[in-house]
Amino acid sequence: MKNLFNTAPLKAAIVAGMMFGTVAASQPAAAQTIVKGMAIATLDAVIANSNAYKVADQQRKTTYKPQFDQAEQRRNQLAAQIKPLVDKFNVDRQAPNANQQTLSQQAQQIQQLQQSGQQELQLILQPVAMSQSYVQEQIDAKLNDAVKTAMKKKGITLLLSPDAVLAVNDNAYNLNQDILNELNTMVPSAQIVPPQGWEPRQIREARAAQAAQQGPAPTAGTPTQGR
Repeated sequence: MKNLFNTAPLKAAIVAGMMFGTVAASQPAAAQTIVKGMAIATLDAVIANSNAYKVADQQRKTTYKPQFDQAEQRRNQLAAQIKPLVDKFNVDRQAPNANQQTLSQQAQQIQQLQQSGQQELQLILQPVAMSQSYVQEQIDAKLNDAVKTAMKKKGITLLLSPDAVLAVNDNAYNLNQDILNELNTMVPSAQIVPPQGWEPRQIREARAAQAAQQGPAPTAGTPTQGR
């Protein structure tokens, strides 16, 4: 199964934290001036470390175990099916005067199997992806309030992403933990199984945009063109 959890924001947060710590350590003490009212925060990292997100992650492994098991079994079957083809392709292309047309056909067959297999695995794991989106939306719904509350308590008037900051002094400006504390209070847990018919926000917004472009449906008695 392809990584369902996007770890890039977390990695970025860790790298940023390391970078900030290194820069701060290299600065003289006299330069470590705190600018009141300003802070930084990595919201993706805050969400991923929230209690609701982490507990839901653990619960999902049990609730959706049949899907995980089915996907793992099918992945192994696909790997067993594709490996001999890949091995043969590697051998054939190293042969003297290898037939390029045959190699192209072999490569195309392997690629088609990989793509169809990936689509099949995504279909099997679709309930898992829906669960992740559902939990994410529940947390996102309170994230803005958590940010505002943490800023108010700490007297912060300007909150920046680490990407927008060249350097900071130690963790003096880091508001992650304060936002996390507020988020854990506002969203102590999350439901991992979406209700029947639920769709992720992106799909709902796309449907709404499409409906807006089409305009309201004609009502009974409304004259139509050509009459």
